[in-house]
Amino acid sequence: MEMDVQEKAKMFQQELISRLRDEQLRDGSWRYPCENGPITDAYTIIVLRVLNRKEDEGLIKELSQRLIKTQSSNGAWKLYGDEEEGNLSATIEAYTALLFSRVITKEDNRMKKAEKFIMKRGGLKRCHVSTKFMLALNGLYPWPLWFPIPTSSLLLPKFIPGSFYRMTSYVKVHLASVLIAASKRFTVAKSNEEKNETLPSIDHLIIEKKIVKRLWKQRRKCEKNDSRNFDNNNAFSFLGKSYFRKKAWKRAEEYILNHIEKDGTLGSYVTASIYMIYSLLALGYDKKSPIIVNGVKGIIDSVIKMDDYYHVENAKSNIWDTALMTYTMQEAGVLPIDEVIHKASNYLMKYQQSDWGGGGSKDQKNSSNGPWSFSTNNTSHPDIDDTQAALRAIQPQMSLNRNPSSLYAWNQGIIWLLSMQNKDGGWGSFEKNKHRHVIARLPIPNTEDTVIDPSTADLTGRTLQFLGEHVNLKIDHPKVAMATKWLLKNQEKNGSWYGRWGVCYIYGTWAAVTGLMSIGIETDHPAIVKAKEWLLSIQGKDGGWGESCKSDIVKKYTPLPYGTPSQTAWAVDALIAIEDKETIEIEKGIKFLVEKKGNGHYPTGGGLPGSFYIHYHSYKTIWPLLVVSHYLEKYGPKKINSFGKL
Repeated sequence: MEMDVQEKAKMFQQELISRLRDEQLRDGSWRYPCENGPITDAYTIIVLRVLNRKEDEGLIKELSQRLIKTQSSNGAWKLYGDEEEGNLSATIEAYTALLFSRVITKEDNRMKKAEKFIMKRGGLKRCHVSTKFMLALNGLYPWPLWFPIPTSSLLLPKFIPGSFYRMTSYVKVHLASVLIAASKRFTVAKSNEEKNETLPSIDHLIIEKKIVKRLWKQRRKCEKNDSRNFDNNNAFSFLGKSYFRKKAWKRAEEYILNHIEKDGTLGSYVTASIYMIYSLLALGYDKKSPIIVNGVKGIIDSVIKMDDYYHVENAKSNIWDTALMTYTMQEAGVLPIDEVIHKASNYLMKYQQSDWGGGGSKDQKNSSNGPWSFSTNNTSHPDIDDTQAALRAIQPQMSLNRNPSSLYAWNQGIIWLLSMQNKDGGWGSFEKNKHRHVIARLPIPNTEDTVIDPSTADLTGRTLQFLGEHVNLKIDHPKVAMATKWLLKNQEKNGSWYGRWGVCYIYGTWAAVTGLMSIGIETDHPAIVKAKEWLLSIQGKDGGWGESCKSDIVKKYTPLPYGTPSQTAWAVDALIAIEDKETIEIEKGIKFLVEKKGNGHYPTGGGLPGSFYIHYHSYKTIWPLLVVSHYLEKYGPKKINSFGKL
């Protein structure tokens, strides 16, 4: 006799729990790849070659193999599977890195295909500004004559709208290095005539050769006149003279040095660390200086093996993964007295940040402590999502005498989380009330996604769900009422919500619905009804839900032709929160998950729209386990569903 869906779900649940027990590390954590596109592998290859680190020759070859493996048949590289033809910037980065690696030459058929794709898309001129920045650092493409963000912003006090210090911590830790290198027009080769002979040329990818030639000529003129900065061309030109320029460089250097983590990385990010290395070289640091050597070590420590290939993670997801796993296993019935939960909780409490008075970052003063970051090596900018995830995980430990410190950790975390609510009622990612900055209005790709840190539906919804379910705060609480008002105001006309850190509308809608339901919103509320109708309308024929990364580029829901495990779990979990009785749509979604249908390798984590996506390898376990546990808890054995089945 064939098992029914609930029996299959129960078996699936136990299989996942057993697997997680086996995969937990000795320190209590779980460690899964946090995989992104080619950018980190490519940039690491390039910087290792620039630094002439012969001892890393083997790593360069290993990273090159992953780049070769992930190339599409048309020669392009993609950021997500259904990206049309390919991504120009990713392809230029991977192509350039492979030339630097010397594993293959530009005459190779695979490289010829990549070259054809790049030229078809408009060459180097059409790539993302961050790609052009990396090319300029290596003398492969000229710096522009004008840079829109002045180095002098580092000298402006925080209350001035254009100040560097009004930006969110995530962008500052990258931008400090960018401003140094850009204002100096730094490159590892002095000019295109004096390129480092050990490094390749990609001049054959330049279509606008006359313009580029003029830019190189202008560069040589600037060098001759010692006017190597862009600030003479902007509104802050009165600060662009030599004295102020050097003072700004010093301020940027101090910011960088103050945000280097113990492992040598800058702010725990590989991309920021690579920019840091170039900026220090621009300031005159030797390639073998301790700071640069330690920075390289931190980058290499971010290498993780996936199957037969190596990959450089931009950031390690060990706190995020461990917090979610610990919470999910307890939702699945694993008791807090279980050693697996006890070890994981101790691990999380070990990395609670309580040694500084930051409220979102070291740059933002606040009287409370107690947050968590995404990675164990991140002490500069904790965030709202990791904090609420860790608090969920450790809450059951409060009742255990064996771990009395958890109560203090819990209280400190709650205080910090509540203190980070924005004035508009929502929660952002890293900091509070940083939803405006003049630079975000400039026509630079992704500035609005990085420079400011506005309230988002996913962060607000997940925080609300935590406060409602774990702190028992309901709609009558002032902070909850403010957040509820913000969520209801920011619902899309079709009933969905946009999610910033997941892909994308399914993620935001799940977070908003579960958040609103947990604080006492009724199922017949118009916002809940609209959200339910929208979720049902986008369920796939296979019973799953799937959304393309393209959604956060066009800012409109774009379906995938197949379901994914994480997005299906999010949609089903939202429906379970709404429905008192099991429905056919929920059953189909559960069947999809337990029968392991769909493409499990699609990146459903958001980074920068159109530029950076994350495939969390943990997600194929975390979210399906969470939703089948909620399903079994709510519609368990002997409970009759709405379509008449036991």
